[in-house]
This record gives sequence, C-alpha cells and structure tokens, in this order.
Amino acid sequence: MKTKFSLFTFILFTIINLGAQEETVKTDSLQEVVITSTRIDLPFKENSRTITVVSSEDIKKSAATNVADVLQQFAGVDIRRRGTSGSQADLYIRGGGFDQTLLLIDGIKMDDAQTGHHTMNAALPLEVIERIEIIKGPAARVFGQNAFTGAINIVTKKNVANSISAKIETGSFGQLNGGVTAGVSLKNSSHIVHIDKLSSEGYRYNSDYDNSNYFIKSVFNKTGQAIEMTTTFQERKFGANGFYASASATEQYEETQNSLLAFATTFNKNNLTITPRVYWKRNQDMYVYLRNDPTVYRNLHITNKIGAEVNASYKSNLGITGFGVDMSQIYISSNNLGNRERFMTNLFLEHRFKLFNNLVDVTPGVAVTYFSDFDFYAFPGIDVGVKITDDLKAYGNIGYTYRVPTYTDLYYTDPVTQGNEDLEVEEALAQEIGLKYFSEKFNAAVAVYNRDAKNLIDYVRPTTDVEIYTATNIAEVNTKGIEVDLGYNFTLANYKQTIAVGYNYLEDDIIDQNEALSRYSLNTLKHHFTTRLSTQLFKNVSQNIIYKHAERATGQSYNVWDASVAVNLKQLEFTFTANNIFDADYIEAGFVPMPPSNVLFGLRYNFN
Repeated sequence: MKTKFSLFTFILFTIINLGAQEETVKTDSLQEVVITSTRIDLPFKENSRTITVVSSEDIKKSAATNVADVLQQFAGVDIRRRGTSGSQADLYIRGGGFDQTLLLIDGIKMDDAQTGHHTMNAALPLEVIERIEIIKGPAARVFGQNAFTGAINIVTKKNVANSISAKIETGSFGQLNGGVTAGVSLKNSSHIVHIDKLSSEGYRYNSDYDNSNYFIKSVFNKTGQAIEMTTTFQERKFGANGFYASASATEQYEETQNSLLAFATTFNKNNLTITPRVYWKRNQDMYVYLRNDPTVYRNLHITNKIGAEVNASYKSNLGITGFGVDMSQIYISSNNLGNRERFMTNLFLEHRFKLFNNLVDVTPGVAVTYFSDFDFYAFPGIDVGVKITDDLKAYGNIGYTYRVPTYTDLYYTDPVTQGNEDLEVEEALAQEIGLKYFSEKFNAAVAVYNRDAKNLIDYVRPTTDVEIYTATNIAEVNTKGIEVDLGYNFTLANYKQTIAVGYNYLEDDIIDQNEALSRYSLNTLKHHFTTRLSTQLFKNVSQNIIYKHAERATGQSYNVWDASVAVNLKQLEFTFTANNIFDADYIEAGFVPMPPSNVLFGLRYNFN
C-alpha cells in the first residue's frame, strides 16, 4: 500500500511541476442559476427548499467518471454501488429506499414501474450535463409519484459552440474507455452528439462490464417557435457476482437497456409561460442466474412508458401560480411479472406569494394523482421562507409524499420471494426546517428533518420455519436527522481554491418489527461525512482530493479517499484519477466488496 501511495504522490508532483505558471482567478457563482426542476422557476437564492446545485465545474472537480460517483460526494445522498463505472447502482436519499427516489432528465420522470433498481440506468455521461439539481425532503413532493424522499434532476447542456472533443482512458482492471462529443450551432438549429464506450475485465471474478452511451440533443427552429428534442440510449452488460441472490451466487449476469425520446417547446405570452412535452421511455432488463446456462433461471422484463405533460406558470399581482398535468401509459411485458398496463394522471397546483414587504414567501400546493390499478390520492404541502438578510434565509417545508408499489412488489415470484397484489400505496408526512447563507466566498446550509412513514412495503414470513418472504404493508418508520453543508472559496497564488464539507446524521426507528421474520433492512447511513478540496497552484494544473466517511446503521464504518489531477495544455488535457487510495475494505450494497485501490489515466483533445 505504501508503494502505491508513493507512486501516486510522485506522479502528482511531477505533473504539477510541468505547468508552473500563473493565471488570474475567476469566480463561478451559482446565485443567478434558475432552478428549473419545479413548475415555478426561481433563482437558486430565492428557493425555500433544500436544493443543492452541482455545476459542470463541480462535476469536473469531483474526481468522478460517472453520475453515481458524483452524487455519492454529497451528504444525505447514499449511492450503493455494485462495482465500478456505475454498471449497477441504487439511489437513496435520507434513508429512503431505492424505490423512493426519483430521477429526472430535464424534468422528465425516469422512474421505472418494474423496479427502482433501474433508476440509475438512465444516468447520462458527464460530458453532456450542465448541472445536477438535488432536491431533498418534503419539497420533492412537487414531482408526485416516487419522489418519496427526494429527487435528482439532471439538466443537460443546450447551447454549445462548434466543437469536437475526443477522449481515451485506461487504467486498473483492464479499464478502457473512449468517447466523442460534438456540438454544432447552425443558423436555425443546434445539436449536441455524444457517443462513448466503457469496458473492463473486472476487479474480481465475473465483474467485467461492457457499457455504451449515446446522446443527442437538438434545438430546431431557433428563430421561431423553438422545438427541443432529446434522445438517449444506454446499454450495460455486466457480470453480477453476488449482486442479488446471495454471496454464493457468483455466476449471475445481467444486461440492461434504457432509452428516452422527448420533444418539448415553450410558449411565452405576457405573464404566462406554458411548456408542453411528449416523451417515450423504454427499459429492458435481462437477468440470468447462471451466465453460461440461461436455461436454469432467466428473467426478461421490457417496460414502456409513453407520456405527455403540460407545465405552466402565471405571474400576477398576487404572486406566481404554477400548475400542470402529466399523463402517462405504462406497459410491461415480462416472463415473470406477466403483461401489465397502468394509466396514470397527475394534477398539480401551487401558488407562491410574498408578505411583509417581500420578506416572507409562502407556497402552498397540492398534487392529485389517479392510477388505473389503484385509486385517487391527494397530497398537499406548504413551503415557507423568511428573508433575514440578502444572503441569509430561513425556511420550512411540510407535506405528504407517496409511492405506488412496483410490479416487482406486486407480482414477482422466485423460490424464496412472493409478490402481493393487495399491496397499498406507501405514504409519509415529512417536515423540515432549515437555514441557508449564500455569498460569493462562503455558503452554509443546515436543515433538521423528520419523516413519519406508514404502509412501507417489507418482505416478511410468518415464522422462521417458512422460507418464503411475502411483500406486505407492515412497516412504520420514523426517520429524523440533521444535515449541514459548508463551502468556502479563497485565493492562493492568484488562483481560486475551494473547500466543501457536508455532514448528514440520520436515525431510523422501525416500529413493531420482528427482525427475525423480516427481510426489510434499512442499513442507512447513520453518519455520512464528505469533503472536497479543489486547488490550483500553477497555470493549467488543478488538483482535487475527495474524502468520504460512512457509518451505516448495521455498524459498518469505512473511509475512502479519491484524488485527481488535470493538466490543460491548450487543446490537450491529461487527467489522472486515483480511487480508494488507501485500499479501504468495504461494501455498499448486498454482498459485493468494492474495488481496491485503482487508477485511471485519461487524454482528451479538443478540436475546436
């Protein structure tokens, strides 16, 4: 281990000394960023909700190569990975389950009716992301179904100059990655195209992968009524040693496909803004228990979601009114779950008004949802903000959130698992109060939250003599915690330096549960501490050090250090990334040990 770290240190300082020149500091402020993930678009500083904005610059400094690794660096977000390169990862926020967090692409809901295990299949390549909006707590209720504990909105790049860039990366475990990103801006249209391929021999037996990403975003009729088209396709093929059944299930294998095709436009007339959108989302999942003999046990699920939505906002002397309707038809074809259909309609209304010379803002709202295989549900909530100074704001949220059972919850069967067609919707009443300060040099936020959930779906058995676990609405869980985020920008040697720190403490109380009869395991991050130091001491050379500490409810504790160095030489960029530098031995999900120390070397050339 000492040899590995000494090599890393040597390479680090060697690269730094290649570019010992000076450059003036530039500040990058998020205070004017408009949060677009809600129906009422507001500048970042004016929101009375717990929202974290991860800019493209933050992503570049994250020492991460995919969205899963980026999100893991923010307190309160628990990414449980099985292996490298985001091949399979589950998304949790503040102690919720992987079925209780919603992922969006430019505001389009990417939930999968089969299972939340596929949520991160839709995550996009970092090269096409403008920013990531992380919404936590009851404020996420504005998205409706599946935003039970929070939501992640990935905002893609829209305006690009004529450019082409190509990258190639290689490193530990036989990693070999390559990709091309191109942008063109024409008189009446603009286009972004990205293609990449990532592969590895794997860091342990049957952990190899072969992943591909395709992305196109086009804006047509720029000089008139602009129409935006987004299309994505992600394919992942990977060995799944111990991923699902048990640690002894070493021969598992999985292939997934996720795609999206969406069209949107925006109408502005006086104080009224209307944004209609249509989309088609498809997910395919093929799983085999024995990689070399699929006839033993094989599942194939294909889910299609066709949706249309209209979001609008209206400004008047009484404030801003946001309203919308979202309709979708879901089809699933599965050799295990059967052929199913579901029609869903979601109506949403909220109104933001100000009191006491604009020092207080209040936003009440309600969502009404209909499911063809369930019923009508209404979920109200309210946000309140108090402006103390131009940079300091107090806020509070309270609201109901919900989640309908997935098709896996309802119908899945295997030798030890049984779904339940009579399951009810999960519900929760969540509350939060917070304080946030934002200035050009220093930002800080603290939030205290509580969530009382009922009808949570658990897999239970009547006695220890029975092997089959049946999906049941049995668990009531109280979750409470505190979250702190700090950031400081300072200048050293005429260059901007940044340090960011986050901490989340969470406590779960499972009510009336017999652990011997229950498969339900919270295993939440009781303590989650993250910090990122981004420094630049010489021209064209930047360094980033990432530290993560995690302690789970089961008692498992681990510390992970990552780092990266980037050297920019005009059109050429060299990168060096080291993950798990001190070779921590830890597990994030199931029975899968995370990779030991590993490195990745990269080269990018910009042709513009």
